[in-house]
Parts: sequence; C-alpha cells; structure tokens
Amino acid sequence: MKAPAWLKTAVFYQVYPQSFRDSNGDGIGDLPGLIEKLDYIRWLGCNAIWLNPCFVSPFLDAGYDVADYYHVAPRYGSDADLLRLFAAARARGIRVFLDLVPGHTSVEHPWFKASCRHQRNRHSDYYIWTSDIWDDARGLRAINGYAERRGNFITNFFWCQPALNYGFGKPDPAAPWQQPTSAPGPRAVRAEIKKIMRHWLEHGAAGFRVDMADSLVKNDPGLRETNKLWQDMRAMLARDYPDAALVSEWSYPIKAIRAGFHMDFVAQFNVPIFKPLFRAPNDAFGTNGYFNARGTGDAKAPLDEYLRHYRATKARGYICFQSANHDMARMSAGRTPREIEVAMAFILTMPGVPFIYYGDEIGLRMLPELPSKEGGYLRTGTRTPMQWSAAANAGFSSAPARQLYLPVDPATSRPTVAGHMKNPRSLLHAVRRLIALRAATPALGADGVFVPLFLRRNTYPLVFLRRAGRTRIVVVLNPAGRPARASFTVPGAPGKAELLLGRGVSVACRGTTWTARLQGVSYGILAVRD
Repeated sequence: MKAPAWLKTAVFYQVYPQSFRDSNGDGIGDLPGLIEKLDYIRWLGCNAIWLNPCFVSPFLDAGYDVADYYHVAPRYGSDADLLRLFAAARARGIRVFLDLVPGHTSVEHPWFKASCRHQRNRHSDYYIWTSDIWDDARGLRAINGYAERRGNFITNFFWCQPALNYGFGKPDPAAPWQQPTSAPGPRAVRAEIKKIMRHWLEHGAAGFRVDMADSLVKNDPGLRETNKLWQDMRAMLARDYPDAALVSEWSYPIKAIRAGFHMDFVAQFNVPIFKPLFRAPNDAFGTNGYFNARGTGDAKAPLDEYLRHYRATKARGYICFQSANHDMARMSAGRTPREIEVAMAFILTMPGVPFIYYGDEIGLRMLPELPSKEGGYLRTGTRTPMQWSAAANAGFSSAPARQLYLPVDPATSRPTVAGHMKNPRSLLHAVRRLIALRAATPALGADGVFVPLFLRRNTYPLVFLRRAGRTRIVVVLNPAGRPARASFTVPGAPGKAELLLGRGVSVACRGTTWTARLQGVSYGILAVRD
C-alpha cells in the first residue's frame, strides 16, 4: 500500500489549541484563533498541521480524556469552526491532522458510564473490567470501588482514562475477564473507532496522529494482534480514503510501520535516537544531547540505531523527527537561538516528515516551575502561550493576565513572532529558509537517500549526504561551541561545493575527497556541482 504522495513534501506544524491564539478574550486559545494564524503557518512554509485534542472533555488530561469524539469542546469553539478550519487550511494548501485517542476515553464518556452499570448492556464490554472488585489485575493498573458494577476497571494512563477493550493477544485462562480480540466487545470497539475516523475524514480531516498507538491490545506477544488491528485500519484508508494518512505515537518505526502506519515519531521513549541527540541520557527535560554547545554528546550510537530503522522502513513509510512536543522540553531548554538553528538544520534536512512544535521556530522558552495544569505536571512549562507580539499577553489574548490558560513568559526579552519578523537574521527567518530549501530540493525531502559521510563516536562534526537522482546535497553540522574539522569522501563523480544555506563553514574539494572546517555552532548545506 502506497503512502499519499503529498507526504513526500510535508512539513508539519503542531498546534496545542489552548495555547496558540485566543480570539474571544476568555484566556484560552481556540479554533477561530488558529484560523486567524493560518497565513502565518503558510508563510513559515508548513503545509500540514497536527492539532492536539479539541473534543469535549473534562480536561483532566488536557483533552486526552475524551468525553465525546464527535463534538468540539465549547472552549475551542463549535463543530462548525472545526469544519471552517479544514476548509480555510485547504484553501492555503495546508492539511489538518486531528489527534485520535483510541486507547481510552474519559470517565465522563457515555460509553463508560453505561459500562459502569450492574445490569449488562451494549457497552458493558467496551472497557476492560475484572470479574470482581477483589480480582488481581494481573500487572495492569486498575481502579476499584468506582461503580455499582462488581469489578475494577483497567486504566490506560491516568485514573480517569479507562482503557477501551480491544481484547488480549494472549488472555490469561485464570482471568476470564480477559477477552480475546475476537470477542464481541473488542470487535464493537474497533468498529466505533473506524466510525469516528470516517466521520472526520468525511468532514475534511487529512488524517490522524494516533495517541499511544501500541497500547490498545493487552498482553500481545510479538504484537500480532496489534499489527492486525492497525493493518485493518490502514486497509480501510487505502480503500476508501487513499489521500489520508496516520502518524503514530509509538516511537519504534520498525514496529509501527510494519503495523500499517504511514509515519512514526522518534520521540523521547522506546528507541534511543531522540534523547541522545537532543536530551540528557536519562532525562527528557535535560539538554546534554549531541546538539548542544558543550560538545559532550555522541551522534554515532543514535544514528546507528536510526539507520537500522531507516533501512528497514524506507520503502514503506516515514520516520518523523520533531523539534519537541507537548510532552517534552522545548528546543530552547538550555540552548541559544544559534544552537536551535543548528538543531533545526538537522531536523529539516533528514529523511521522513519533520514536525515543528509551535513556538520552537522563535525559541519560545520553557517555564519549568509552573504548577501542574490539566495533568501537565512537569510538562506544563512546555505548553505556555504562543508569543505573537509586544502587546499585552504577548498578543496571545486580550484577557486579563490572571485569566490566561497558562502564563506568558514574563521576561522582557521574551521572543515574539513580530520581533523575529523584523530581523532577517533571526531564528524564525532561518527556520523559514530551511523549510523553503527543503521544499525546493527533492534530495532534502522525505524520500531522498540518506548516507552518513562522517559519523564517529563522541566526535564533532556530523556530515551526511542526501541524494535524489543526480542531485547530491552534503549537510555538515557542528553543534559544539568549538571549531571542528572533517575529511570525507562524497560518493559519485567529483564536483565542487556550493553553499546553499548556513554559516561558519568552509569546504575544500579534491576529487571526491572533501575537507570541511566549521566554526563553533555552525552548519552548511552544500550542493555538489559538476
């Protein structure tokens, strides 16, 4: 099954709706506010949006506890506003992905309320319940004493997010409440999720980012039933919605793409790729990765792991690097704008489909000491309002500051879109130029061949080749704050180096052997010319 052709040139922009733009002055971002800013997203060069959950919810987990999959939460606007967003985005060449949360609902969802009843009904088996409140949950997390039903419900994340019942790959014979995937309840849940997907695809969504994609089928050795489930979903898209796509929160591309996803993120968990490059070894909110001016990181181990996944999946799907997301530290944590630019140069010249978290293009700062908001905990400080201008509340909202969903960065030096736009040497303009170069250069796109040219353990710089047809592009990156040098061979016929983008780089070519010298915190994107 082929991926939609538009993914070859896609660059996504992630929008956390409650923090992006407030149009009505209530202190919370909304869909009309996002529509106001579509021209900005298009100007930046992004042609797709991932929108975090915008559906009816009690917001105990910032909307990832869905109470109604078919209606927009009133704080974000109306159902009509979402349809208007789809249409306005399409008119600008932008596709919109919704956030699909298939693994659990809110305790406020009508399905769950019905399943709580003692008397059996059509929703009794939509969730995983033990047979009795005294039953052992067999290693799963359970909540007991909640309902009139004599059982404990299994959760998928927080206590308020009961796990939908997709069955068990290997049910425990000693636990009769563990149903096989072929049982009526799991089959009905799969049908409901398909119905939800169809509804929004029919109304203009371009696809879905799938939350906790590998968590649905429980106790599934070898992921056999999980693979069957998602392959079935993919077959539905291929047959009925061939232009739609799925990206998974799985962070294991070999498994996710084998299961049927068009794309998978490399995030801060599962595979050791993102964290060694951008974070501390054991802390998603640290900054001791390779892309840091301290120059103490290692790119070889994570990129060796990346190559393992890339080689196994490049013919079937895409690996997605992201600048950050709502669950991790911002790119600006511990980095200067120049350091962020080098990291962005990496993300925007790699194969696959890149994702930019709102605000990372201006170096929006993380506010790490904020109290938890809607289940954010340590993540709350990476979800603060977008900073548009020097106006009150950085142009995010006309509400009193005390009424904002989260506070704006109080520093007088806080970055804003308006401020960056005035400065052609700003991070914002640098990111825009990187996206434009990617769009104009197929070798830098999703399908361009990737070949490391200089990749050594605990060594700077990093050098790799991107190639499409006869076009060869060499990318040299030195995140370290000290000068670096590398000699390497460029495959193919000899050629001369033409700097397309970057600074602080000089290259000498002798045949197919190149020598690059880089200043501290610098990069270069070079075309090989005959």
